[in-house]
Order: sequence, then structure tokens, then C-alpha cells
Amino acid sequence: MPFKSTRQPMAKDPLSDAGLHYDELNKLRVLDPEVTQKTVELKEECKEFVDKIEQFQKIVGGLTEIVDQLAKEAENEKMKAICARNLLKSVAKQREAQQQQLQTLIVEKKMQLERYRVEYEALSKIETEQNEFIEQFILQK
Repeated sequence: MPFKSTRQPMAKDPLSDAGLHYDELNKLRVLDPEVTQKTVELKEECKEFVDKIEQFQKIVGGLTEIVDQLAKEAENEKMKAICARNLLKSVAKQREAQQQQLQTLIVEKKMQLERYRVEYEALSKIETEQNEFIEQFILQK
């Protein structure tokens, strides 16, 4: 006698209709084993995704720190440059003021020299006149 299967072909399983399934270990499950497997795969993918996001956040955090540090350094250099420029302007103004003072001093010294020259000429004239007077006085005696 040929072997006859007790299962009916393509018949609906009453447990499946009730939402219950057997897994590969013949344990009774509420979810379909295929759905359970896909859920586990999705869970693993989500964990990998979260790990990658955390790694990305660490990288972005490090990059942000580096950019902040570079911004601070750039600001410091900018301040140094502004200070140097202001100092240079100050030195230039001081030199200009010093140059004006020296030019004024030169003008004053030239005027003093001219006064001395005029005074010298006047005194030389007086000396000459006095020498002539002395010579005439000596000659008259």
C-alpha cells in the first residue's frame, strides 16, 4: 500500500489562521518566523546605523573643536595684526611729530644764527670804528 500523507495539500493551518507559528526549533511563536528573522535583521541594521551615527557625531564633534580652535587662533592673529598696525600708525605719527619739532628747531637755530651774524657784523663794525678811533687818538698824541 502506498504511503499516504496525513497532511492535506494546501490546506490552511488552523494555528496560522490564529496567528501562531512554529519556528525552526518547533517553538510556538506569535510572529511568523520569516517576520521574526526580518525583525532581527532590521534590529541589527538599526544597531549598525546607530553606531555609525555615533561615530559620525564623534567625528563632527572633533571637527567642530578643531574649527573652533582655528577660529580662536585666527581671532588672536587678527588682534595681533590690528595691534601691530595701530603701533605702526602710532610710530609713524610720533616720527612725523618729531620731524616737525626738528624742523621747527632748525628754523629757530637759523634765526638765532642770523641774529648772531648780524650781531657779529655790528660788533665787527664797532671794533673797526674803535680801532680807528684808538689809532687816531694815538697818532694825535
